Amino acid sequence: IKSSAASDVYKRQREYGMQLREKQTAKRYYGVLEAQFANYYKEADRREGMTGENLLILLERRLDNVVYRMGMAECRRDARQLVLHGHFTVNGKKVNIPSYLVKPGDVIAVREASRSSVKFSKLTGADAPLVTTPEWMERNKEALEGKILRMPERSDIEFEVEEHLIVELYSK
Repeated sequence: IKSSAASDVYKRQREYGMQLREKQTAKRYYGVLEAQFANYYKEADRREGMTGENLLILLERRLDNVVYRMGMAECRRDARQLVLHGHFTVNGKKVNIPSYLVKPGDVIAVREASRSSVKFSKLTGADAPLVTTPEWMERNKEALEGKILRMPERSDIEFEVEEHLIVELYSK
């Protein structure tokens, strides 16, 4: 009987470890802190639908992620810094908050004052890197802007994550 109880504890520890690892992976992938991630989870849980999918959709809608997915930054960390430094507008207004949530119809553009910088000038022209934007957004490479066409769906997120493990972790 003792070995059965010990194996149950071991199994719970293993499950917890898998759940924690999945949460940490998602946190690092999107570059959010623990408290931010917990807040996103709470918001996802309040919304209708599947909590795990809602969580990923909220994270995907962050301005720093959108800037990265539109190919205006080399990585999410770079996108976060560019947003913080005020290089982007949303619907013509300067936004320097990486966690700003975009919505359908929003137009994200590089500010006029920033367009001539080396960082952005290499994104246009023939030698610009090839970027595949997700179906929920469109990108105008020459104008250095993009538009949110619709809300992202789970199928639009190519990040391999088992969001149900994150939900199980927070549901305890």
